[in-house]
Amino acid sequence: MTLAAPLPRETRPDRVGELQSRIRDMQARRLDTREIPTHRALAAVLPGGVLREGTVVQATGSTSLVMALLAGPSAAGRWVAVVGMPAFGAEAARRFGIDLSRLVLVPEPGGQWLTVAATLADTVPVVVVRPEGRVSPGEVSRLAARIRQRGALLIATGAWPGADTVLEVTGSRWTGLEAGHGALVEREVVVRTAGRGGFGPGGAARLRLPDAPGGVAEAVETPLAPVHRLDERRAG
Repeated sequence: MTLAAPLPRETRPDRVGELQSRIRDMQARRLDTREIPTHRALAAVLPGGVLREGTVVQATGSTSLVMALLAGPSAAGRWVAVVGMPAFGAEAARRFGIDLSRLVLVPEPGGQWLTVAATLADTVPVVVVRPEGRVSPGEVSRLAARIRQRGALLIATGAWPGADTVLEVTGSRWTGLEAGHGALVEREVVVRTAGRGGFGPGGAARLRLPDAPGGVAEAVETPLAPVHRLDERRAG
């Protein structure tokens, strides 16, 4: 069952505790590998071709991109949580292949968004959060340490200093409208990516996001375009 109600301040600890208990009963917390099941269409987008436990991904420019990132882990049976995204639609998520019975939605966490995300990461393997305002280095460091310790994956939909992977939708083109009539069928997007450390130099790729059935698929094959590594960007 999708948990979509906001967590009021006075009841949040009880609600989170109940959620943690339910999830522990339904799945093992640790897996044998640090690779997270990833939709095959994202292999050309992600440095190394996969999502990994204990890392932070910054994904900006498209809610559909976030849904595509959640599709693989969710289809493989992992719980996923989305914090601070009131426009995140359950029906669209279902079309991307996200299992709504293992989806936690906290659309309006208010000023407690960081605390809610950190608490959920104790139990939920994949947590999406939309940062409100500037995130301090101390907050980033503490949450990143928690993510590594728990073997979770954090997906931030805004600027996140020190992210292991940065994904950004930089262009899009819809198809389906012809001569001023018809219906939008699918959207082709360009996703630029950069990684730091051992997560690859990055590049660019094209995806159909969404494709005609409403999910994600590879677009025409194109060579990867070089982009700067994250540490080189900071230096510049």
